[in-house]
Amino acid sequence: MKDQSTQACSLANYKIEDEEAARIYAALAHPVRLTILRQLSLHEACCKDIVGGHDLAQSTVSQHLKVLVQAGLIDFRADRQNSRYSVNHARLDYIKDHFSQLSLLCVKPPTCD
Repeated sequence: MKDQSTQACSLANYKIEDEEAARIYAALAHPVRLTILRQLSLHEACCKDIVGGHDLAQSTVSQHLKVLVQAGLIDFRADRQNSRYSVNHARLDYIKDHFSQLSLLCVKPPTCD
């Protein structure tokens, strides 16, 4: 049985992970950003290429890209002529693992009968 200090430390670690995951989930909570993420999963692209796939102003797409970069879901690389965006696969793996942990909460615990 874990003592209270070990449990408190464990809960504190979850809090940090949950706060970080919440920032990522918030970034994913818009259909345009999900579409951009899918587009970038196929290949890296510059903002102009991403704008071409949407019926949105360049400034709007840039704002969505900024949110995804800040959440760490995509990487930004400045090029001489274009800024390139690509998926951060390690970050997607992190959120996939976090979501897998959450899915365990869906399992009903055994009952005492």
